[in-house]
Amino acid sequence: MLNRRTVLTSAAAAGLPLALPEFALAQARKDTMVIAMTLEPPGLDPTAGAASAIAEITHYNIYETLTKINSDGSVSPLLAESWEVSPDLTTYTFKLRKGVKFHNGEPFNAQAVKFSFDRAGGEKSTNKDKRTFANISTQAVDEHTVVVLTKEIDPDFPFLLGQATAIIVEPKSAAENATKPVGTGPYRLENWMKGSAVTLSRWDGHRNAANVKIRRATFRFIADPSAQVAALLSGDVDAAPRGISGRTVPPLRGNPNLQVLVSGSRAKTILAMNNKKKPLDDVRVRRAIAAAIDRKAVIEGAVDGFGVPIGSHYVPGAVGYVDTTGVNPYNPDKARALLKEAGISGPLELTITLPPPSYARQGGEVIASQLSKVGITAKLQNVEWAQWLSGTYGNKNYDLTIISHVEPFDLGNFAKPDYYWNYASPKFNEIYDRIKKSPRPADRAKLLADAQRLIAEDCVHAFLFQPQWVTVAKKNVRGLWKDMPIFVNDLSALSWA
Repeated sequence: MLNRRTVLTSAAAAGLPLALPEFALAQARKDTMVIAMTLEPPGLDPTAGAASAIAEITHYNIYETLTKINSDGSVSPLLAESWEVSPDLTTYTFKLRKGVKFHNGEPFNAQAVKFSFDRAGGEKSTNKDKRTFANISTQAVDEHTVVVLTKEIDPDFPFLLGQATAIIVEPKSAAENATKPVGTGPYRLENWMKGSAVTLSRWDGHRNAANVKIRRATFRFIADPSAQVAALLSGDVDAAPRGISGRTVPPLRGNPNLQVLVSGSRAKTILAMNNKKKPLDDVRVRRAIAAAIDRKAVIEGAVDGFGVPIGSHYVPGAVGYVDTTGVNPYNPDKARALLKEAGISGPLELTITLPPPSYARQGGEVIASQLSKVGITAKLQNVEWAQWLSGTYGNKNYDLTIISHVEPFDLGNFAKPDYYWNYASPKFNEIYDRIKKSPRPADRAKLLADAQRLIAEDCVHAFLFQPQWVTVAKKNVRGLWKDMPIFVNDLSALSWA
């Protein structure tokens, strides 16, 4: 019996063309990928919690939405083939894609859309965009036509329907999505090793399965940025989207085996303040804290210079943006005077709660040092992500915390009376209500500017910076997002060169 080496040698001697063996072809077509993530999600249902890590695994992979947000911020059809908008921007008619099924074999149709949106806005909803869905009504006209009526005008509505909070879920399985997710996306959950990794595998029942190049993707949870770099250099990880510390960028840029992408963002990193907790309920104290902070030094210390200073909960490049960094500028003398005016004579002791990301832990050290120079003793309390979500975000048990809000359109959080920072302003509510009801872009831009100035003047938080995210991957990985209008890892777009 001839072995493979005998056949190849004989063919070569005879001058015959050599056919590449099938196993070699299989090796050449790499179809798996390992992706590093900083945080592990608490569950796999993005409609059930605020953690962006949920969407980083599931959005556009397991679950799909009517529309799709692209890396440049544009919006295109996904589960909806098309849509029409009434002249007054209050009625959207969506034509749905036909022949689509959920992973469990149930049909995707207008009834599933209505169920999903009603659930998102329902009384028991924990969706972070519950307010948006509570202000719409959904009508299933026929199996493949949905009409959505909005009480509030929002030109960005198609964008909102492309976010993870607007995923279309299968009614019978929705209650178990946190651990047994069922969607219409190109991937299904293969395995979740708690504390270690989540693995997704390509779903061959997807309408576009033939064009999906990555057969299996594993998300490995590596909280330490230096450990992520080590995993990249050793080859254990193929890509680390948004997780790399800026200080490691120069040597990585010189590595011929890697590619480095610096992304723009719509995120806002803030020193959030509990506005109802004394003495933070006094605007003079909040302004003193803001005046004690040198944003540029925080950007250097927290993200190694990869950030842009902000003075409100809005970023450069967004429609209606105004520069409010001069409203509460760095001024330690003013900080001391404001504390004295507020009746604080001795050292003020506060706790800064810090979740795991390096920007929070490193930024906390810088800010604590700055606050100490004006008479504020800041105790740093490191917590795990689950603790932050339950204690800080859920129970509002904190003084100060450093966190990056990554949602593009989230000014509406300042109009939520039960939101974790306990801010309540009838004036802001009135402005935001007018924003939602103004159809003319020029009017909305002016009102957006008014809203930014108000929360800067109220010094709801010490607004720090707009982060720039660093993604590092092996040089032959293709399809990575350069900019980050939302936090996703769109596996169907990835491939190996």
